[in-house]
Amino acid sequence: MAELATIARPYAEALFRVAQGGNLQAWSDLVSEMAQVAAVPELTALAANPRVTDAQVSETFMSVLKSPMNAEAKNFISALIENGRLSALPEIGVQFQILKNAQQGSADAEIVSAFALTDAQVAELVNSLQKKFGRKLNPTVTVDQSLIGGVRVVVGDEVLDTSVRAKLQQMQIALAS
Repeated sequence: MAELATIARPYAEALFRVAQGGNLQAWSDLVSEMAQVAAVPELTALAANPRVTDAQVSETFMSVLKSPMNAEAKNFISALIENGRLSALPEIGVQFQILKNAQQGSADAEIVSAFALTDAQVAELVNSLQKKFGRKLNPTVTVDQSLIGGVRVVVGDEVLDTSVRAKLQQMQIALAS
C-alpha cells in the first residue's frame, strides 16, 4: 500500500495548494465525495475498459458527483483519468485530509466504543483526548460490542486501547509466557 500512498501524495499536495486559494472546507467535501465515487466498482470497471475513452470516463465520473465541479476539479479528474490514476483517488482523499488537518492543527480521531455514547459523553471524552494528544480532534464514533467494555481510540498512527478485550488479551499473553 506504500506504493499507492507514494503515487497519491504529489496529487494530494497539488490539489491542496489549489484548495488553499479558495474555500478549504468546500474542497475537502468535494475531494471526499470524489474519493467515494472513485471507489465504486462499476466506475473502476468502466475506467479499466479499453473500449471506453478517457473523455467518456471523465464525463461519467463528473455526472455522478452531486457537488458542483469547478474548472480546477474538472482538470484534476481529467488528469487522473488520462494518467490511469483514478484508482489512487481514495488515497488522494486520505492524504488531502491529512494535509488539511495539519494546517488546522487538528487530527481525525476514530473512537470505537463497546456501547453507544451520548453527546455529552463524546464531548467529555474528546475534551480529555485533546489534552492527551495536544491538538483539536475531529471525532468519528462507532460501536463495536466485541470490545466488551471501554473504548479504543485511533489518532493518526497512535492507538489508545482501554477496552476490556484488549486487557484480556494482555492478560492472556502474560499468562502464556
